[in-house]
Amino acid sequence: MSDAARRNPIPLAPVGLDDKYTSTSGLIYLSGIQALVRLPLIQRQRDLAAGLNTAGFISGYRGSPLGGLDETLWKTDKLLQASHVKFVPGVNEDLAATAVWGTQQVDLIGPARYDGVFAMWYGKGPGVDRCGDVFKHMNHAGTAKYGGVLLVAGDDHGAYSSTLPHQSDHIFSACMIPMLYPCNVQEYLDLGLHAWAMSRFSGCVVGFKALADTVESSASVDADPFRVHIKLPTDFVMPPGGLNARLTTETLGIEAKKQEALMQDYKIYAALAYARANQLNHTTIDSPNARLGIIASGKSYLDVLDAMEELGINEQLAAEIGIRVFKISMPWPLGPDGVREFAQGLDEILVIEEKRQIVEYQLKEQLYNWREGEENRVRPRVIGKFDEKGEWVAPRGEWLLTSKADFSVAQVARVIAGRIARLVTDTHTSDRIKARLAFLEAKDAVLTKAINTPPRPAFYCSGCPHNTSTTVPEGSLALAGIGCHVMATAIYPEHNKTTTHMGGEGVPWIGQA
Repeated sequence: MSDAARRNPIPLAPVGLDDKYTSTSGLIYLSGIQALVRLPLIQRQRDLAAGLNTAGFISGYRGSPLGGLDETLWKTDKLLQASHVKFVPGVNEDLAATAVWGTQQVDLIGPARYDGVFAMWYGKGPGVDRCGDVFKHMNHAGTAKYGGVLLVAGDDHGAYSSTLPHQSDHIFSACMIPMLYPCNVQEYLDLGLHAWAMSRFSGCVVGFKALADTVESSASVDADPFRVHIKLPTDFVMPPGGLNARLTTETLGIEAKKQEALMQDYKIYAALAYARANQLNHTTIDSPNARLGIIASGKSYLDVLDAMEELGINEQLAAEIGIRVFKISMPWPLGPDGVREFAQGLDEILVIEEKRQIVEYQLKEQLYNWREGEENRVRPRVIGKFDEKGEWVAPRGEWLLTSKADFSVAQVARVIAGRIARLVTDTHTSDRIKARLAFLEAKDAVLTKAINTPPRPAFYCSGCPHNTSTTVPEGSLALAGIGCHVMATAIYPEHNKTTTHMGGEGVPWIGQA
C-alpha cells in the first residue's frame, strides 16, 4: 500500500445486518430465501409511492427447499410489522392457502383499513399437490384490484430431500394458474414484483417456481426497489365488471359457469397480455442467419449459457454458427407472439427443460399449423426430450434430455454440440468444440465415479426423541412417515417396512387389516 493510500484511506460504507432488507440503492448480498422476505417489503414501498396504502400477508407450510423461510420471516418480524406485512404460518398447506384467499376478499365484506392486501403463499412441491382444490377456487374467484397473490412452490427435481421428485408446473397449468420461473436471486425480486402486478391486472393468482438450485443460492443484487418498470397492457379489452374478485347473488351452479367462462375467455389472456407488454419472454442471443433456436427457462436457461461457455461458444461465435436463444420467464401459458417471432427462419428449435415437458408441448401446438399464407413456409423442427423420432416412438430409455431427476451442464452441452454439428462448416471450430466436449465428458465421468469410502448409514442425532420413539416391542410393526422418522425404514427395517405421504401416517393399517 502506498504512503498516500495509508494517509488517505477510502472510508468504508456502514454495513448493517438488516441492509439486505432495508437498503434502497447499491448492491446487497442475499440468498433466495432472503429475497422472498425482502420482496413484500419493496412491494409495500412501491405501493406507497403509487399512492396506495396496502398491507402484506404471508402464510404457508415449511418444507425444503423452503424449509428456512418461516424461520427467516420470524427473525425479521419487526421489519415486517413496520411495513404492515403479517406472517401467519399455516397448520398445513391448504389451510394456509385458504387464509391467503381471504386476503383477496377484504374489500368485499365491508370498509377496510387498507386499499388492498398483497399475499404470498409458500409450500414444498407436495404441498402444491394437496392444494389443487383451494388453488382452483381462489384462482377462479379472482384477486383484489390492489391485492394480488403469489404462490411460491419449492420444487425438488432430483428428490434430494423429498420422498418423490416433484414438479409444480403441471399442477399450476391444470389449475389455470400462470407460472413464472426465476433463474437467479435477482429474478426472485424482479419476477416477484411482476407476479403481483400480473395478479392484480388479470385477476389470476400467479405461481412462482422456486427451485432448490436457485432459492438456496446467494448473489449480489440491485437494491433499487423501483428498478422494475411495470407496463400495463394497452391492447387488452376488459370485460364488463373487470377481472377481479366480486360478490354475486347467483346460484352456485350459475356462478361456477360464469367463473369458468371469465377464466378461459379473459383472465388467462390478460396474463398473456401482461407477459407480452413486459417482455417476460424474449430473445437474448441472436444471429442474422439463425438456423438453430434454443428455448429454456429458469435453471435450464443458465444451464444453456454455461454449456455454451464450456463449449467455447460466445455470442460472436453463436451468431456465426447461426444460434438464437430465447429466455422464458413465464413457461405457462406460453405466449404465442414471441414464439412465432423467435421461430422465424429457423430450421430447428431445441427445448431445454428439466422434468416433464411443459414448454415443448405448447411450442409444438403453436407451430403445428403455422402457415400465415406463405405457400413454401416450412415450420421448424422441434426437438426436446427426444430426437426426431419423437415421444413414445423412440425405444424405451432413448432420451435426448431425460425427464428423470435433473441434468448437468455436461449433459446439456452434449445435446447442444450434437444439434449444432450440422451447422458448423469450419473444421477448426468443429474440432475445438469436440475437444471441449470430450473434456466435459471426462470431467463428468470422474465426478460420477463412486468413491470407495467407509459407509455412513443414516441415524438420528444424539438426544433426539426419535432414538426411542421409533423402537417397537419385539414382534411388532410400525409405519414410518414424512420427516426424520422415515429413517426408521433403514435403521430398523425389520420393524418399519413402509411409509406414506404427509398426513396419511398410520392410515394404511386400515387397508392392511
